[in-house]
Amino acid sequence: MPQENHAKQQTADESGSSGAGPTTVIGVDIGGTGIKGGIVDVESGAVIGDRYRLSTPKPSTPEAVARCVKDIVDELSTRDTAPANGSPVGVTFPAIISHGVARSAANVDKSWIGTDVDSLFTDILGREVEVMNDADAAGLAEARWGAGKDVGGVVLVITLGTGIGSAFIMDGVLVPNAELGHLEIDGYDAETRASASAREREDLSWKEYGVRLQRYFSHVEFLFSPELFIIGGGISKRSEDFLPLLDLRTKVIPAKLKNNAGIVGAALHSAERFNHI
Repeated sequence: MPQENHAKQQTADESGSSGAGPTTVIGVDIGGTGIKGGIVDVESGAVIGDRYRLSTPKPSTPEAVARCVKDIVDELSTRDTAPANGSPVGVTFPAIISHGVARSAANVDKSWIGTDVDSLFTDILGREVEVMNDADAAGLAEARWGAGKDVGGVVLVITLGTGIGSAFIMDGVLVPNAELGHLEIDGYDAETRASASAREREDLSWKEYGVRLQRYFSHVEFLFSPELFIIGGGISKRSEDFLPLLDLRTKVIPAKLKNNAGIVGAALHSAERFNHI
């Protein structure tokens, strides 16, 4: 499976950490186009060293994706900063996850529906694995260490990528599986019109894309009256191109952890689940 260019770590100055500690956990973030992993200090939220990324297999069947995740975990486990052998692994997945089982498959192969993802990855990796929705992982990380830290009330983390993911945070606590990317707006599933992939697919200018986002965020704002919107996903790196185009009552800011948020949240969730922190 071909390796793509590594995305660089947060620097020590950005992350507040300069090396591995005793509470490091591997986090893996599965997306519709790429799967990336990293070693996370779950006391500080820092990603230690380079991330490792591979393309999402096509077709993205459970067996193919599980092998890709294993390749990533195996590579990260060879590093000097790797957690001890047998330490837990946190994994995100772009679907509704209920008790470790995938209940949807919007941007991956439909054969995932009904798959016990926890058990599949645990068997393949030979260690304890905790799986959660990808946007929920980003939201958890942003609430703990990022743009949502110490913000009370409702905070909505919206990830713009292959689809639209969402995390609902209430007073710092995650309410899982809020699928706000699948709201029907103007007769369309929202993510088919306002995701980052829709902008690329239709070759929209930032101004044209801003109109789509305005319609989406205005609707979500009306439904939930949040205190804060946090925008995540790879497109958050270009937030200056579209955030100024939005006219909302609610404050809107880019994710502080940017595209590392899923990895960090997955690692944190697994560490807490298996008392590794």
